[in-house]
Amino acid sequence: MMQYPAPPALDFVFTIDVEVSETINIGPTAQGMRRVAPIRGGKVTGPGFLGTVLNAGADFQRYPTEDLALLEANYVLELEDGQRILVENRAVRAADPADLEKMMAGHHVDPARVYFRCVPSLSVDDCGPHAWMNRTLFLGVGTRGVAGVRIDVFRVR
Repeated sequence: MMQYPAPPALDFVFTIDVEVSETINIGPTAQGMRRVAPIRGGKVTGPGFLGTVLNAGADFQRYPTEDLALLEANYVLELEDGQRILVENRAVRAADPADLEKMMAGHHVDPARVYFRCVPSLSVDDCGPHAWMNRTLFLGVGTRGVAGVRIDVFRVR
């Protein structure tokens, strides 16, 4: 019988609650429907972490099919200790087309009906106390709300 390796473990790091302003609809393109959601603020909370999401950045959205959204969000966190973290997040959000359409229109959809996973890359000062983030792979679980997005971020061990 073939033995498979154990999957890597995950440790919770923090939750990012991102506030977005009205989405800019670019419309149909060669890569599918395109939209941009400006990032306007938010908060970061977790064991040993407290901070804010700065009013800088955006979530660039691509809808290649009616049941799939490919997301690329770039923004900045500022922790209580003054450390700034650049977040470059790539995500997949898949759901029934009617649910995605509701979300695009700003309505609440039960998160259990949506597959929303991401790989946030975190860049920080390489000499500070959070330098370990530069050498760590993170995974996230997203939830789209009416006013923004919640990302629960985990460190892959």
